[in-house]
Amino acid sequence: MIGSLTHWMEVALWVVLGSMAADFLVGFFQSLQNSKLANANEPVLGYLKGIVIYVLPLLMLAGIALLDETGWIVKTAYYIGAAAVVIKYLKDIKAKL
Repeated sequence: MIGSLTHWMEVALWVVLGSMAADFLVGFFQSLQNSKLANANEPVLGYLKGIVIYVLPLLMLAGIALLDETGWIVKTAYYIGAAAVVIKYLKDIKAKL
């Protein structure tokens, strides 16, 4: 499944994971400033859930991209999904700041 990732699909996946990590770090530093580390497992579990909800479907799309006879329909859905996830996490970062 991972072998079907093209270079740009891999770049899009890294951008998605990077935006998730940036959102996590912003939230972590906000909680350090507010001294609210009492419930530190909640953000980690939230990002694990985000990986299952957002990243896993992208990897599934990458896996079925080989079955697409046109060669662009599934890849277009992949890039739209990746862009939507990045926009979601950028909005979350903006809300935290």
